[in-house]
Amino acid sequence: MSGKSPVNVHEAKTRFSKLLEQVRRGREVIIAKAGRPVARLSAYAPPARKITAPGGMEGQGWWIAEDFDEATDDLFDVLREPRG
Repeated sequence: MSGKSPVNVHEAKTRFSKLLEQVRRGREVIIAKAGRPVARLSAYAPPARKITAPGGMEGQGWWIAEDFDEATDDLFDVLREPRG
């Protein structure tokens, strides 16, 4: 497990915790089967969250109805039981 040489599958299985510690410290580990690299073990990097500036989505098909903020007092009238 030294340098950039690949780690064989058996060694990776038996020393997985140690390999994870190396990855945590910034090393990338290549796992090989029969001497051929098949996988790369590297640190997880969460995707960067991109926050759009106000107005940044203009012209991309989004719209808001002009009356979206009007009072909706009568909206739920259809759910009330009829009186009578």
